[in-house]
Amino acid sequence: MTSREIVKRAVLFEGPERIPYDLPPEYGSDFLIVGPDPDPDWKPSIQTETKWEDEFGCIWEKLPGDVTMGQCKFHPLSDYSDWSKVKFPDYEKKERYLTAKKRIEENKEEKFVLASIPFSLIHRLEYLRGHNEAWTDPYLYPEQLDKLLDKLCEIAIICIERFSEIGVDGIISADDWGFQDRLMVHPDIWYKVWKEKYKKVYKFARNKGILTFLHSCGYITDILEGLIDANLNVIQMDQQENMGVEYLSEKFGGRICFWCPVDIQNTMIKGTIEDVKNYARKLIDYFGKFNGGFIAKWYPSPLAVKHSEEKIKAMAETFIEYGKIFYKKRN
Repeated sequence: MTSREIVKRAVLFEGPERIPYDLPPEYGSDFLIVGPDPDPDWKPSIQTETKWEDEFGCIWEKLPGDVTMGQCKFHPLSDYSDWSKVKFPDYEKKERYLTAKKRIEENKEEKFVLASIPFSLIHRLEYLRGHNEAWTDPYLYPEQLDKLLDKLCEIAIICIERFSEIGVDGIISADDWGFQDRLMVHPDIWYKVWKEKYKKVYKFARNKGILTFLHSCGYITDILEGLIDANLNVIQMDQQENMGVEYLSEKFGGRICFWCPVDIQNTMIKGTIEDVKNYARKLIDYFGKFNGGFIAKWYPSPLAVKHSEEKIKAMAETFIEYGKIFYKKRN
């Protein structure tokens, strides 16, 4: 099987020959990850190492030497009365997809092509509106919020349309919905305000034959059922211990594919080398047992979370070695 076939079979529970993975460069990846280029006609108002503007007009800052993404300090839509002043980026332009198109054409190894798209319904909301405003909008400005979320969905759908024209296999975006022990918003509000927005975008992708991936960290069990109903194929979560691998497998296994590293905040930091190996096998055992259902991953910013080279090596080698024999062992 090619990497593309292995990933698709894992996601669709159709029996891959091994566990697919996305690991450090020395171990390899079954994925070719692409994204849209910057708008060639857009010029930021500021662009330095520690302060910059993104295409939505949000201003970001970080300290010198900071390895994180920094913080959004200016929110262009902090007042809904300023809606007309916000210039949303143009993702229609075919020039934005030339690099991705070239890389896809050069994909001789037939890796699974995963496109990162601008589809964030809580993070982008926070960046545009401000943190407090984003979380109170469902109560104070529900109509304006609905209009804004529809605009963000429209941008995502345009991007998916363009990517469908150049042959991607899946799309991915990120929205972290959880604290360590609960959802950041009441589940009833999430289902009322956000679920159908995801469903609109994911349904469009699925109708194009494109699989859907979402990164979301924290305790998110309260919305996984809604995301499954919204046509999400793959949930990429860097934490699982706070929800329980066994529980996630029992409740959602076989209906959504899990794409995970060893838990980045617990075992990868607090565990021994042997703990890391055992946890990697556990992820495969519990999530991969549904004739698919698991993709192995690493956390690509190890310095930011203090992951040691020894533990990364132990995780990657276990994913590969145990992942090779897992389905043969079961048969």
